[in-house]
Amino acid sequence: MSQRFPIPKLPSRPADGHKGLFGRVLIVGGNDEMPGAPILAGRAALRTGSGLVQVAMPRAILAPGLSACPELIGLALDGSKSDRALIASAEKSDCIAIGPGLGTSTDARRRLLRLIALEKPIVIDADALNLLASEKVWPKKFNAHAILTPHPGEMKRLSKFLGVDSVPTDDTGRIELASRASKKFEQVVVLKGARTVVADFDGSIFVNQTGDSSLSKAGTGDVLTGIIASLIGQGMTLFDAVCL
Repeated sequence: MSQRFPIPKLPSRPADGHKGLFGRVLIVGGNDEMPGAPILAGRAALRTGSGLVQVAMPRAILAPGLSACPELIGLALDGSKSDRALIASAEKSDCIAIGPGLGTSTDARRRLLRLIALEKPIVIDADALNLLASEKVWPKKFNAHAILTPHPGEMKRLSKFLGVDSVPTDDTGRIELASRASKKFEQVVVLKGARTVVADFDGSIFVNQTGDSSLSKAGTGDVLTGIIASLIGQGMTLFDAVCL
């Protein structure tokens, strides 16, 4: 394993650039109880520099969500009949993020499984992780290049696929578990918490030494998801985007 320092630099941003140069991000999430989560992620992606950010949310909460951040572009989700539009938008996107406020409904599960079948970069967070953990086996049609961003509780649920039932609290144990998960899933794993661990299945490891408990509140994970998706959409590799 190799620990990576220093963190990567921000993507280049030419002074004469236009929105088409800075990435198109699709955020999928939101339900009646958590309409703000995908908006937080979308706003974070815009502030991180994305040229265009679209939020796919249930029709009933889309308009109130967009009123909080009118720079976002909306995509109304309304049962299975909207899946075709969702996939079309995903195909046009440089990065997809799914999970903030998503819920664990049948519709949410179907959309998640369809999106991870695409060969696209995707950030998987929150309820999207819980939906993966609820599967009996790890999905076979997992073609996406993914970043999984579990906090310890979500990591514990995912750990059933690793044959373990607890998440260590010490640095060494957290590094070992994140590394094991990344190799099992063949994806980048971000085990959040104090000294967040980033593990790639090629053996690369990065441990964040910054931050404090001011991040210990609802919504910060949604913002992180939007930041990571934005950096990937601007051309960074998955591992470098998470480290930055």
